[in-house]
Amino acid sequence: MPDPEYDVLAIGNAIIDVIARCEDEAIERLGLAKGGMTLIDTDRAVELYDAMGSALEISGGSAANTLAGLAALGVKCAFVGQVADDQLGAIFAHDIRAGGIDFTVPARAGDPPTARCLIFVTPDGQRTMNTFLGASLHLPPASVSDEQIANAAVLYLEGYLWDPEEPRAAMRKAIEIARAAGRKVAFTPSESFVIERHGDDFRDLIAKGQIDILFANEHELATLTGKDDFDDGIAAIADDVPVLVITRSDKGAVAVSNGERAQVPAEPIEKVVDTTGAGDLFAAGFLYGHVRGQSLEQCLRLGAICASEIISHYGARAEANLKAFVAEKVG
Repeated sequence: MPDPEYDVLAIGNAIIDVIARCEDEAIERLGLAKGGMTLIDTDRAVELYDAMGSALEISGGSAANTLAGLAALGVKCAFVGQVADDQLGAIFAHDIRAGGIDFTVPARAGDPPTARCLIFVTPDGQRTMNTFLGASLHLPPASVSDEQIANAAVLYLEGYLWDPEEPRAAMRKAIEIARAAGRKVAFTPSESFVIERHGDDFRDLIAKGQIDILFANEHELATLTGKDDFDDGIAAIADDVPVLVITRSDKGAVAVSNGERAQVPAEPIEKVVDTTGAGDLFAAGFLYGHVRGQSLEQCLRLGAICASEIISHYGARAEANLKAFVAEKVG
């Protein structure tokens, strides 16, 4: 097998994050599901945007956040996602390319506009996300390059994008290409509500051996397996996934691979400011270690370190020099 051009290629939503601080009272008044992610339409997006205070606008999207972390660590990356030919689409494309990530999918003309996620952050650091998916719903299978997918050591897929028909077909096509090329497929279901809608698809992919690395948090694990007990949930799925990675917020993370189980605590920080992107950057740290052949425990530690940088400030993109930050923590 020839050496890959990319370490990781990800397919995901191309979104601009709009992040603002708010009090718990605003969450209740606006009828938001605190700590969760809700899909919204155009009218609701306008209503919530108008209700936000001073906000930070930055390129986001779960898989794109993971790639941003990987690229900052020196990993060769490419992204496949759909933006519209509008101002936010141009901002997204500029930001991701400026981060050293290859992004070649042409912008889409006309409506709907580029996706945006309106994020309300309460004083306890919890983020409440309201996502208008816009143009990202219209990523066609034709946007998936056979050559590009086959030249990535790891294909990383974002569950959020499984809902609409076109991107789902694009991801299924990408899985087929990656498997045929002998590459690895990593997958995150993204949220429990996505599993509730598409769990049968996800469980079928797992049962058929199409997923090599599965990332989930403990709540998603319970939804996916139907097991409320954490260890029962791991036991129910570990034999079907070569590498299973489960995050547990302040309780750290666990990984299981070929009968080996590793566990690390959460990386200590002074204050949790904003949990937006914590799981995305955990995946970045883990994959950084994985593509470099590090041990299961080392990969988990790298994930925990990267997540700790993100939750120490607003936004899902690192503010520190992530490579130096990780090097200092690892020692």
